[in-house]
Amino acid sequence: MIPATPSITDRPSELATDISERLNRAIREHLLSAFAPDNTKSLRPFSAPEAAELLGVSGQFMRKVHGEGTIPEPKDIRAGRRYYSAHELWEARQILEKASRTKGRYVPGRMEGERLQVWQLMNFKGGSSKSTSTIHLAHYLALHGYRVLVVDLDPQGSLTSMCGINPEIEFDGMTVYDAIRYDDPVPFSDVIMPTYFPGLSLAPSRLLLSEFETESAVNSNPDQPFFLRIRNALAQVEDQYDIVLMDSPPQLGFLTISGMAAATSLIVPLTPSMLDVSSTAQFLELAGAYMGVIEDAGAELQYDHFKFLITRDEPTDVPSQQLTSFMRALFMDRVMAATALKSTAISDATMLKQSIYEVVRSEMTRATYDRAKQSMDAVGSEVEAMIHQAWGRS
Repeated sequence: MIPATPSITDRPSELATDISERLNRAIREHLLSAFAPDNTKSLRPFSAPEAAELLGVSGQFMRKVHGEGTIPEPKDIRAGRRYYSAHELWEARQILEKASRTKGRYVPGRMEGERLQVWQLMNFKGGSSKSTSTIHLAHYLALHGYRVLVVDLDPQGSLTSMCGINPEIEFDGMTVYDAIRYDDPVPFSDVIMPTYFPGLSLAPSRLLLSEFETESAVNSNPDQPFFLRIRNALAQVEDQYDIVLMDSPPQLGFLTISGMAAATSLIVPLTPSMLDVSSTAQFLELAGAYMGVIEDAGAELQYDHFKFLITRDEPTDVPSQQLTSFMRALFMDRVMAATALKSTAISDATMLKQSIYEVVRSEMTRATYDRAKQSMDAVGSEVEAMIHQAWGRS
């Protein structure tokens, strides 16, 4: 039986509490059914052609190294066809890298002298696809052999949920807040947890992280400036990762600014609408002012790249394409060449807290899936190229 809708004569506080309780209960029940029986996510297997593409080799090469026993056979073989788990692909990378004459051929992570890449995705306009873009970049880079850490700076925890950790159910572990709080912070390594995605780790978030905003507002100790909290936390684990991706909250608060002070590159996701462009202009005006303030306070800000990423791109929508052309004419190569398409494939995957890389192609309209994946591959490839440029590689 459906509970009666609360009367509009109820006290507002009671009404809000009742609605919150009912909504949270429904969310918990939905998530428990979606992630039953153990509330954990798992990653689909990859076909032999997908595995060869991810490793950057041909199908003939894969058959050759299997025939020679260079890499072990996958456990999942159906009707003579090989299907690889992500862990098996990760192990194959390590084996092939050791046998390769070209360093970094299969494990392309940073080498000696190359600094940790810290990329922040930020915008204070909701719906700009920050979290969606972050998780797709994380999955793309992890699948291509990089050691990736995602840091969820949004107290809403959307990125945390997409990594398979659900604060709405039972998650009561430590979060980013525990590592950057002013009172007795824990080592950042104690906060980080592995995900079901090989090569991808998570520094999770939940609502408690919003306490950092309050604490930073009242903290006046010059020995503990807020804008160094995240940078100092990352310094503790920088030798363990190649790339850090930070998803910021949709506001220009202390968390976003602290992320800006830790970042080596910035991406501003932007949907091609006049409202979003105007909002982004205001955001960047404020961001520039705050950057000046923290630089005056002693922070050194130096970005390898500062890019706009067009999201929810609709190639057949004339007004949005005109606005995209306007941005490109105005900022030229500061706007990424690749765009993230507006796609039902990505929307449907996101509703299930997945990226397009987790979806089985046969479960969607293939043309729709292929366009969406090609779009996200192009975004990931362009970011990968910028990372290599920052490392001084050709």
